[in-house]
Order: sequence, then structure tokens, then C-alpha cells
Amino acid sequence: MDERKRDSIVAYLRHRMEEFDITPEALASSIAADQMKAAASRYQSATGETWDGHGEMPQWLKQATSAGQSMQHFKIPSESKAKAEARSKQVDWLNDPFAGSPLAQSAAR
Repeated sequence: MDERKRDSIVAYLRHRMEEFDITPEALASSIAADQMKAAASRYQSATGETWDGHGEMPQWLKQATSAGQSMQHFKIPSESKAKAEARSKQVDWLNDPFAGSPLAQSAAR
């Protein structure tokens, strides 16, 4: 990745974190919680809602099964999780929409 683009993205993210009073620790904690939730998920809706299969069935899944959809349709295959993780690690920074834009440079002001 181009060093200028990287610096621009980092500056933009730092500015936005300061603007919303987000600490690096809070961000790391939130990311870790999301990863744990995603790893525990067994079912997922088309809109991204998930359920781990424990406790009361969520409303979105109740409605879908009441309408005749099978629960198997919403089951997350284990290899799908691995592919999703691999994709998230392969970000294409060269095509980043914020690189070089005023949004990315706003922290420099």
C-alpha cells in the first residue's frame, strides 16, 4: 500500500475516533466482542442478524420458519466463517474510497 494513502487513512480514523470520544482500548474490546459473537453464531439472516442456537429463537428466525423456511437455510457452514475471515484480512486499500479525499485529510486541519 502507498505510504501516503496509509497515513491519510490513519489520520482520518484518528480524527473520527477523537470526534466520537472512542479510545483504542474501547475499539479493541468491541472488535474482540464482535469476533467472539461471530465465532459463536450458528444461524444468520440475510441482513446479518445472528443467533448461536441457545436460548429463545430470535424474532427474525421465528418469522422465517413460520413462513415455511427451514432452519437449515440459515445455518452458517463452518467453512463459510473461515472464508469470511480470510476476506476481511484481504482489504484492497488501493481502491479505498476515502484515500486522498477531504474526509481522509480532515484530521490534518
